[in-house]
Amino acid sequence: MLRNVYGLDLGTYEIKIYDKKRDKIWKEKNVIAIENGDTVFALGDEAYEMYEKSPDNIQVIFPMKKGEISHFNNMQYLLTQLLKTGRNKRFGAKYVVAVPTNVTEVQRRAFFDLVIHSAAKAKEVNVVERGIADAVGAGLSPQKEKGLFIVNFGGETTELSILSYGGLVLNKIIPTGGSTLDESIVNRVRHHHDFLIGKLTAESLRNEFGLFDHAGLSTLSVVGRNLRTGVPMQKEISVSLVRAAIKESLDEIAQTIKSMLDRTPPDILPEIQKSGLYVTGGLANLSGISTYIEGVTNLNVTIAKNPELSAVKGLRQIISSKELQNLAYSMLDDNFRWMR
Repeated sequence: MLRNVYGLDLGTYEIKIYDKKRDKIWKEKNVIAIENGDTVFALGDEAYEMYEKSPDNIQVIFPMKKGEISHFNNMQYLLTQLLKTGRNKRFGAKYVVAVPTNVTEVQRRAFFDLVIHSAAKAKEVNVVERGIADAVGAGLSPQKEKGLFIVNFGGETTELSILSYGGLVLNKIIPTGGSTLDESIVNRVRHHHDFLIGKLTAESLRNEFGLFDHAGLSTLSVVGRNLRTGVPMQKEISVSLVRAAIKESLDEIAQTIKSMLDRTPPDILPEIQKSGLYVTGGLANLSGISTYIEGVTNLNVTIAKNPELSAVKGLRQIISSKELQNLAYSMLDDNFRWMR
């Protein structure tokens, strides 16, 4: 019997899974809710609904932190349950996992161990750098291009990858992502208004206002707590305050992009200057982000279609195409690039 093949993109806030037999991609929140410190109360999307709303006896945990596995057992349990619920039989299946490109060997190995030692009893686990999976999912041909610059704006990190002929030339992970922007909005609202809002409220402000003018609202009324009186109330938050907070957080990313361009080999740099930056990840949906990055870097910016799914779409193609399958490697292979 032919075993199934799964592609896994494990993000801080979402897990994206490709199921080859069904030729389908689905996603679920990367969250687990624990009751009284030891009992699983809810998983995935259901657990995320409890974020910032749960009672004191229920802890809502994100097993990934800054692109790394921070709660290994919880992550392994969550992944096993998501693969099992209503899906094809997953025992003995093969897996291809997108991994961050700038983490230690121990951290990379954790992604491998997560699946190979899980209750799914995987037959084989291969890994591929997320920058490469992103490029494939964005409709590019990384094996044929002399120079590509991929920017993945994620939930807690931004991953920068410069590729040449299917290999990594430079890569860096910045601890700045969507949650960083939301924290910046929370802090700025607190500082200017003595008013406390939650991160989910900050996210709604970020998504509503974006980065540049449009025919939308100039203020938005949100619920929070007056820090002087301690009383819950509504308050109007201005677009200018939110955008200032967003741009403050994005500045580090823009400066790091410029720094990487300065370090790019001279034979590759002209190709990148010609093709520009390719942007993926959930935060790429933020209104005005391409205009902002173009203004800072003087490079054209192309936002991938459905950018939050670029990596898992790349995994689908790598799994399905004989031409692309060599982009993924087994960590048990003596010739594996990370184990040399």
